[in-house]
Amino acid sequence: MDFSKLLHRFIVVPSLTEELAGLQRIAYNLWWSWEPEARELFRRLDPDLWTETHHNPVEMLGILQQASLDALKGDDGFMSHLARVDEKLQEYMQGKSWYSKVHDGNKELKVAYFSMEFGLHESVPVYSGGLGVLAGDHLKSASDLGLPLVGVGLLYRQGYFRQYLNIEGWQLEFYPENDFYNLPLRLERDDKGVPLTVELDFPGRKVKVHIWRLQVGRIPLYLLDTNLEENLPEDREMTAQLYGGDQEMRIRQEILLGIGGIRALKLLKIEPNVCHMNEGHAAFLALERIRILMTEHGVRFHEAMEAVRAGNVFTTHTPVEAGIDHFHADLLDKYLARYYRNLGLSRDEFLGLGRQNPKNPHETFCMAVLALKLATHANGVSELHGEVSRKMWKNVWPELPEEHLPLTSITNGVHMKTWLSNEMGGLLIRYLGTRWLDDPTDHNLWRRCSRIPDAELWRTHERGRERLVDFARRRLKDQLHKVGATAKEIAVADEVLDPETLTIGFARRFATYKRGTLLLRDRERLARILNNQTRPVQIVFAGKAHPADLEGKELIRQIVQLSYEESFRHKLVFIEDYDMAVARYLVQGVDVWLNTPRRPMEASGTSGMKVAFNGGLNMSVLDGWWCEGYRGNNGWAIGKGEVYDDIEYQNEVEGRAVYDLLEKEIVPLFYDRGLDGIPRGWIATMKASLQSLCPVFSTDRMVQEYTEHCYLPSYQHWQQLAQAELAPAMDLAHWKETMQKLWPQVRIDAVEAKEVAEVVLGTKIPITAKVFIGDIPLTDLAVDAYFGVLDSRGNIVGGELLPLEITTELGKGVHLYSGEIECRFCGRHGFMVRVMPRHHQFGPVYEPGLLLWG
Repeated sequence: MDFSKLLHRFIVVPSLTEELAGLQRIAYNLWWSWEPEARELFRRLDPDLWTETHHNPVEMLGILQQASLDALKGDDGFMSHLARVDEKLQEYMQGKSWYSKVHDGNKELKVAYFSMEFGLHESVPVYSGGLGVLAGDHLKSASDLGLPLVGVGLLYRQGYFRQYLNIEGWQLEFYPENDFYNLPLRLERDDKGVPLTVELDFPGRKVKVHIWRLQVGRIPLYLLDTNLEENLPEDREMTAQLYGGDQEMRIRQEILLGIGGIRALKLLKIEPNVCHMNEGHAAFLALERIRILMTEHGVRFHEAMEAVRAGNVFTTHTPVEAGIDHFHADLLDKYLARYYRNLGLSRDEFLGLGRQNPKNPHETFCMAVLALKLATHANGVSELHGEVSRKMWKNVWPELPEEHLPLTSITNGVHMKTWLSNEMGGLLIRYLGTRWLDDPTDHNLWRRCSRIPDAELWRTHERGRERLVDFARRRLKDQLHKVGATAKEIAVADEVLDPETLTIGFARRFATYKRGTLLLRDRERLARILNNQTRPVQIVFAGKAHPADLEGKELIRQIVQLSYEESFRHKLVFIEDYDMAVARYLVQGVDVWLNTPRRPMEASGTSGMKVAFNGGLNMSVLDGWWCEGYRGNNGWAIGKGEVYDDIEYQNEVEGRAVYDLLEKEIVPLFYDRGLDGIPRGWIATMKASLQSLCPVFSTDRMVQEYTEHCYLPSYQHWQQLAQAELAPAMDLAHWKETMQKLWPQVRIDAVEAKEVAEVVLGTKIPITAKVFIGDIPLTDLAVDAYFGVLDSRGNIVGGELLPLEITTELGKGVHLYSGEIECRFCGRHGFMVRVMPRHHQFGPVYEPGLLLWG
């Protein structure tokens, strides 16, 4: 018998009197996770329970006995603390923000930020790593800045896996269930208290979806859940695990996120005019937005697409195509055939949306390509990643030179208040004041770090290292106990690491390209460095490998095995089950953060930024964000950005470079102390790091850039096209259709310039182009000269565009265009002429196939 059908269900909540109601208010807003005084309030309730519940205040309040809660009312100190934090939360929620001050609180902008994962806090485990933590930090800064933004994601019953290691050091996984009723979640309901339900059409069935809300400061995050009794077992599993399952599970999850996410917002009466796709996982949202406009306004696909594309932003985080989701046509037919037919698209037209070359039937359907084609603004997550992405995706815009591709970069950041230690925060307030808390992007404020007394900065940083060592010992003892180690082996854990020794941290996903064992290539040399009697070094490792990544698991096993050897036993530790809680200890406690990806495979990376805010220093390959962060005096670069074809040779060269840096620069600088025991040279580097990195690599700066370069321009473009019942979008679509028909008539008959072998700097060279425009109106064409310095292969590098003006009509349909190229740089130059359509309202418009070079 299925007893679950006989159960009567109800929810038990703590009974909090009016005086204590503030506790629940605070617990249900993750603002507490980046407000030190709020965290201290919950720790004060019961320090041991705070640790046992993984710092989850909602669960804590449910466990505490009613008598304990009632007793709090008589504790004047606690009640005063509660009142202070509650008032602070209310002030935060209602206070003036950057957005209201700088952009006059533009109420019309409504942004929806979609991500497959959100890393907000360890107590809400619906994230796997960097992408999710970045998304969580994005929401937190959007809240601090007062943006009109909502988040959309999936609520995973088991989240990402938890990691444990067997006695051999081999990674094993387990998936504990998340109890949604003991998390800071609210189920969205209608006026009658009935849960709001979204429906999705899957082959032969409908899937029902509930919507949970997680409040992140001022920002609501809506999480979708299919674990409902009325759904089939395989559909209930859709929100079981993050990145679990096969390709079929992945496409179902992405339909749920993109199409289900837009439907959920509509059900909640939230109609975003800008949607931000954090990676290609959410790209199906563009199709659902198009479908809604088609239904509401009775327009065709390409007409609705013009408006929707204007209001979409896409961020790619992946520098290799293998890391992007690709689906075979049969999966798309299975799940979306009826959907794309309802959009008025043929199978080939639909599949072409996800192909770089729409006419290539052998290309799989790529979610990143779909997102690129249906977004006006697209970006990578560092300057280098922007360059890599333009090379990766150049065939989406085959006629454009690389520097003109509509794919820019906005470098990632971190949410400072989440990652800054209490001690470091207090020190900065003492010497920088409090303005940096509201505007961490002000360089002048961070220059005041030079005023911090060396001894005070050093003692503050040392407390972080002491805390890390204490934490590592406790975790190591727990790990050894779980795998059945002897009492003697467990006792040794009390002696690992030293709170006064130079500490290197390495923690990240154990993908092979991140080279987690590069430091171990020459074990004898490493042992000498670690065990130097007067200048010792120690290393703390952490990180997970994907459950299917056996090579990554092998790297972890090698590190753990090495930590058992006598010469490394006290100097090298691997902490299992890396999450945001472990990350905080590491980034707040290490002296040096080691990062060794194979360039250019690290799109950005953010862990090193978190270290910088806490006074730690970075030693990294020049990849991702460190290309922009490294200044020569604020940390160390491994190599100079070289890339070798032979990977083994690259590993050998950069492995040696790491040892050389440690032996010749880092270790001597750390241990070069004055009579007072303070390493003044090291502290000068710490101050240079704080001053140069902190104002730049925060999510406040990042979200401000998204707002000013993407969200507001997207909104304005969307507004232009969506007004008057989509009339401008329809006009643009019709105009493009006309251009497609007439474009074959266009040709460049001749291009001429004054014949000169050499010219002096500053010379202006007149050029002319004879263009046949056929039946296209003159005002609908843009003719430009594209010119610049040539590289060794004869290609223009960093070219400029010079608009050419009509000077003469030479005959029916033939016109002469002319202009002057100014030679502002020395070297070999070249130019070409470009013709493309120009819309009367939107200026030059690029469409594949509608561009001519001559």
